[in-house]
This record gives sequence, C-alpha cells and structure tokens, in this order.
Amino acid sequence: MTDDAYLFLLDDTSAQLGVTPAAVGELACMETPAVRAWLDAQGSTPASPHLRLLPPEERAAVPEGAERLPVPLSEEELSRLRHRMTPEPLAQVEEELLAYRDSTDGRDGLIGRALAAGVAPHRIVELTGVDPATVTAAANS
Repeated sequence: MTDDAYLFLLDDTSAQLGVTPAAVGELACMETPAVRAWLDAQGSTPASPHLRLLPPEERAAVPEGAERLPVPLSEEELSRLRHRMTPEPLAQVEEELLAYRDSTDGRDGLIGRALAAGVAPHRIVELTGVDPATVTAAANS
C-alpha cells in the first residue's frame, strides 16, 4: 500500500467524498510542479470545488475513472486531512485529545516545580488529573 494521499476530481460537487484541499489548510504538495502541471492538464485549480483529497487508507474510495494523482503529505498534513474526514461527534473528541496532548508539554517540569514548592502529591493529582504514579516518578527524579 502506498503512503501517498490522493488528489482527484469529482464530477458531482455534492458528493460527500474526500475533502477539498483548501479545507485541510496549506499543503506543500499543492505548490509542486507535478501538482500544478496535473491541475493545468485537467483544466482545474487548487480552489476548485471538484478537487478532493483522500488519505492513503481511503484510496479505494476514489471513483473508478476519476482523474487522480498520488501526492505525498507530511505527518502533520496527513493528520489534518484525517481529522477533516472524521464525522463531527468524533472530531470533537479528537480535538479534546489533541488539546490534552498539547497541554502535557512541560508537564513533568511543572510537576517537579510544584513538588519543590511544597504542593502535596495528592493535590497535584487532583489538580492535573495525572496518574499518581506520574507524580511519584517526578518526585523521585
């Protein structure tokens, strides 16, 4: 299986297949000569509502006979694409998971500072929601 995402053109813009590249945000591949030449050959533009993008694992969903082009995406671009493909209730949960992941940056340092300042380990657990073992590990390091 290829790791490339797929750009393709849909005849019917009302079809709920893939996402428009613009919905994913800035994509490096859209500025490559290969993509520009492909769009020119198709008589299309990056802003066309007919232009869609699917992640590698969804490539079988590209309609038979549709003009398509495999494009490489960075991990971050692929993550954004997959997030845009997620149904709304799950997208909200993903947003919360991403926010938690982002909030853990510097967590161990913060726990260490709190312990050094005299905050009780059980209070750190209450305030942060981290596992008590995480606080214990930070106290011992």
